[in-house]
Amino acid sequence: MKNIHILLLAASAILLDACSPKIQPPYAATNKVYHTQTDSLVDVITREQPAMLVDSAGGTIPSEWVGTVNFNLRKPNYVIIHYTAQDSVKQTLTTFTLVKPQVSAHYVVSKDGKVYHMLNDYLRAWHAGISKWGSITDMNSCSIGIEIDNNGHEPFNDVQVKSLLALLAQLKKAYNIPQANFIGHQDIAPLRKPDPGPLFPWKLLAPKGFGFWREELLELPPDNFDYATALKLIGYDISNLPVAIVAFKRHFVQTDETPVMTQLDLNILYNVYRKY
Repeated sequence: MKNIHILLLAASAILLDACSPKIQPPYAATNKVYHTQTDSLVDVITREQPAMLVDSAGGTIPSEWVGTVNFNLRKPNYVIIHYTAQDSVKQTLTTFTLVKPQVSAHYVVSKDGKVYHMLNDYLRAWHAGISKWGSITDMNSCSIGIEIDNNGHEPFNDVQVKSLLALLAQLKKAYNIPQANFIGHQDIAPLRKPDPGPLFPWKLLAPKGFGFWREELLELPPDNFDYATALKLIGYDISNLPVAIVAFKRHFVQTDETPVMTQLDLNILYNVYRKY
């Protein structure tokens, strides 16, 4: 009799489980799309076909596929730091899992310190947009984008900065990213973007090898110091010089965002540009 009761209970449990609605993980649908798209990329990179070439007269140029044995994946060489300018990490994750906004990032760091990895580091995220740094005009193709959950008007809290530092350390080690190549969205797109803004703790990051910061004691620049050339040598696009000045000051001055260079700004710029 006891065995019958056990069998009935087991059968009831199975029946209830079968009838209960299955709870899907919150991002199951978008993860499925991600897998579909990465599968299609795998299909592209495994194609083995010769270049189809024609000359100026329309004649076919002979070509043949011969696979080399010396290759690997292209690696990122820059890290671009952003703030989300949104109200919550949930809102940002939703934005990055919708097709319409056409924006994404490799990582999102929430206020509670949790790090969301949204794209394989070797794949190209859409975070930099129209931008330029030095001679590079396609920053998306050579960088990792990190979004920090911050509305742009509040300090970055200690918990998320701790997580950010751990993430940056991992990326620097994994890809041998130079110290100079940890920069902000404001640096590469000063006409469009103000992030991560003057509240971002670049001073804290620099001693750990992530970006540069000015020294405490500043040397006066020489009389012939050309600040526009110095900005350009750092990497700023000076085609709109006042905008470049604002971007520099958001990063390295952080107490003033006016588009003019004071003596203090010149001292800071002279100190910083000599590190590059």
